[in-house]
Amino acid sequence: QLVESGGGLVQPGGSLKLSCAAYGLNFRDYVISWYRRAPGDEREWVARITPGGRTTDYADSAKGRFTISRDNDKNMAYLQMNSLKPEDTAMYYCKAIQQGRPIYWGQGTQVTVSS
Repeated sequence: QLVESGGGLVQPGGSLKLSCAAYGLNFRDYVISWYRRAPGDEREWVARITPGGRTTDYADSAKGRFTISRDNDKNMAYLQMNSLKPEDTAMYYCKAIQQGRPIYWGQGTQVTVSS
């Protein structure tokens, strides 16, 4: 099970840090990704981090503003979001994937960027 938290309402230019807590899986063996879905849009991949945390990838929309990280000892993943824009408004989800194992999704946390 994955549980996201940390969403909320923030003004343009502000920051938020999303958290993803993992339960019942060998967290350190999973690639963790963040996705988002705005109303009326398709789900969009945002960022990815490898099991050991050494490699990260970002969508162009997130590069330079968002940072994905993880703490395997705490079974936690994070998405630090800076310089937020209204177009970042979406429901944000974390996903855990490991080859040959079930894929896990969280229930999402809402991020709203508005003045």
